Amino acid sequence: MNTILLTIHILICLALIGIVLIQGGKGAEVGAAFGAGGSNTIFGASGGQSFLSKLTTGVAVIFMLTSLALAIFFSQPGSSSVMPDQVAPVSAPASMPDQSAPPAAPVEGAK
Repeated sequence: MNTILLTIHILICLALIGIVLIQGGKGAEVGAAFGAGGSNTIFGASGGQSFLSKLTTGVAVIFMLTSLALAIFFSQPGSSSVMPDQVAPVSAPASMPDQSAPPAAPVEGAK
């Protein structure tokens, strides 16, 4: 079940990216800035939503629902995780350089 839901989630994610990239900006047409024409909607420049914006909203809702479902399914006890149960502490380096030592002498012949 998790694999199927994860596959659907990835496909919805790619669809959402594609739909958003297909859309034009709000001020894409110069005529739309002055109120001329329908500006890609049925109800005129200021009213309604275009088909692509409705599709974006629908796909975004599905994306959020699959995200929520995946979070619930993977939080159940016994579900697999990519994270280990206990993370080993990071150890300090074996030796730190002496900060009180004078700087190294310059090499002869170096520019």
